[in-house]
Amino acid sequence: MTRKIWFVGAGPGDPELITVKARSLIEKADAILFAGSLVPLALTQWSKEACVILDSKGMVLEEITNWLIEQAQPDKTVIRLQTGDPSLYGALIEMVQPIDKAGIEVEVVPGISSAMASAAAAVESLTLPEVTQTVIMTRVAGRTPMPEGESLPELAAHHSTLCLFLSITLLHKVCKELIECGWLEDSPVVVVQKASWGEAEKIVRGTLRTIKKQCQAEKIASQAMIIVSPTLGARHWDSLKKSKLYDEHFSHSFRR
Repeated sequence: MTRKIWFVGAGPGDPELITVKARSLIEKADAILFAGSLVPLALTQWSKEACVILDSKGMVLEEITNWLIEQAQPDKTVIRLQTGDPSLYGALIEMVQPIDKAGIEVEVVPGISSAMASAAAAVESLTLPEVTQTVIMTRVAGRTPMPEGESLPELAAHHSTLCLFLSITLLHKVCKELIECGWLEDSPVVVVQKASWGEAEKIVRGTLRTIKKQCQAEKIASQAMIIVSPTLGARHWDSLKKSKLYDEHFSHSFRR
């Protein structure tokens, strides 16, 4: 009989931002292991009374995978509920490898990333015609080093949109390196803490010169997305290059 573990993206925090598929799985789950440091307990609200629910915030990798494997009995629905999307900074493969060795099936349900939720909260577009069509999702080196060729100055040389995960404690380094590699000091920055978390959400707008002090004033030191982009603030620009998709002179298979 089938043994299976689901890795489910919990989204950025708001329970209403999980997918229909994710909610359906939670409703029928027999066991849920959620990342309590980042995933609100409210995301388990649809689970049945008999569901075993455990917070993994104090667990190491081996404890997490052992628990999941132990719970994955035939015809049981077992969920690892992860913040955002499991494929982004979620240690997905580290957890899947021992599960594979145990002969247990794995399926992943994607979720909304905090990068997307942050852009939505700030009502910003990460891409604009003839401004930038590229979004780089990365982080800066801290206790986890960056691979060769992926330092912030190397990536920032493209002058496209940068979404920086897990880097708010190194915001001073972010600003310093971007300015040193050619970004202007008045380049716009938006920092969103706990995007979609209701009253806990904070949005701070500034520049590479000012954003560090602004975040310090707001006591933002964790769970924050840093977005640096030439598109920021476009909502208030006097002129804007429009998308070809909706141009009356641009034809495609649905409009001629």
